[in-house]
Amino acid sequence: MIPISFFAAIIIGAVILMFPIASKDGNWTPFVDALFTAATSICVTGLTVVDTGNYWSIFGQSIILILIQVGGLGVITVFSIVMIMAQKKFTLSDRIMLKDSLNLETTTGVIKFMIRIIKTTIVVELLGAILYSIDFIPRYGVLKGIRFSVFNSVSAFCNAGMDILGESSLEAYKGNGLVLGVTMALIVIGGGGFVVWFDIARKLKAGIAKRLSLKQIVLRFSEHTKLVISLTAFLIIFGAVAVFFFERNNPDTLGAMTLGEKILNSFFESITYRTAGFCTFSQAGLTNISCFFAYLLMFIGGSPVGTAGGVKTITFYLAVKNVTSYLHGEDNARVFKKSVSAERMRKASVIVSVEMATIISLTLILIGTNPISLQDGLFEIVSASATVGLTRDITTGLNDIGKVVVTIAMYLGRIAPISMAIFLAGISQKKKMIKNPEGHFIIG
Repeated sequence: MIPISFFAAIIIGAVILMFPIASKDGNWTPFVDALFTAATSICVTGLTVVDTGNYWSIFGQSIILILIQVGGLGVITVFSIVMIMAQKKFTLSDRIMLKDSLNLETTTGVIKFMIRIIKTTIVVELLGAILYSIDFIPRYGVLKGIRFSVFNSVSAFCNAGMDILGESSLEAYKGNGLVLGVTMALIVIGGGGFVVWFDIARKLKAGIAKRLSLKQIVLRFSEHTKLVISLTAFLIIFGAVAVFFFERNNPDTLGAMTLGEKILNSFFESITYRTAGFCTFSQAGLTNISCFFAYLLMFIGGSPVGTAGGVKTITFYLAVKNVTSYLHGEDNARVFKKSVSAERMRKASVIVSVEMATIISLTLILIGTNPISLQDGLFEIVSASATVGLTRDITTGLNDIGKVVVTIAMYLGRIAPISMAIFLAGISQKKKMIKNPEGHFIIG
């Protein structure tokens, strides 16, 4: 149901965006362009074949915003909201499907968890819009400023990376600490995962009531929360240092900025690599080594049960842990004094491997059907499959085959990690009791 629901939402969105009412010039939009836009919106990617602010009418932009919100929350979640509003009862199969779509461990409390997600999303996006409006309303006027603020807030929180400010994304705001700061905060909150923020809020409330110190409160965080916070902080700092070091003298990226702007934009670039898609300078000017780090950060993405894409921080970490545990001769991997099952590490390794195979395959098809370099093609596919939305300025120049290939990458990137986890979970419950004789195979 998860892949089907996303596919159906993409097709419905594409059909609506084709109509003349959706474009500013009042003409019909080609199906491939409408399909690409619907896919990049519902998959919260951010790659565009036409400029969102200049091509689409207010109606078209509204449809795109709705698709972004639906994609960020998940189609199944939105469908469940409709069921609640219609006062429909949830069957056991409904709860299981919702549990799977949210990537949770149990159906217990899944409805309350979903409702809390909706409330949190509304509050955070509203707060983001208010903060954006401090700059946007004086700059663009009341009505346009509010519209820009709401669109940017939803897009940033859902890690979509789309905006209606113009063709250059946030390049005009490279020295604006307020706009970039709000954007970074929304990206991190959305990509951190609802489970993490709910755990932090719950432990902080309990800790304050018991008058515990901050250290004691942090120690009570779940191992999942601790690992997500640690990995997120490490990746942000690592990415920022890499961007600053390799781009600080590059005239095509950070070279012309002040020292303060270089530091600010290095952190912004590091955060936006992890599935956001906003940018303050053209990615075509990146050095080769910066592109490599971009591939890595985009591939990893955000954290589970959030709005970000990628294979997810925990998945990538456990896949690496699977290798290091074998090299160290450890039977059980341990994280924060908690053991990690071999099944989880094997599942993580499979997801990472399948994602890598998908990226390689689609990259070969893309560069084989379009006159682009391997570096540009790989950047485009990694960005699409990790639902990032950054590009080395080649998206608008792709032919129809290339647009379809990137659309497939966005679709698979949005549903594959979830679907793979569910598929593997089902397989693990249906293990065959028959064992074949062990064969002798030479490895290495």
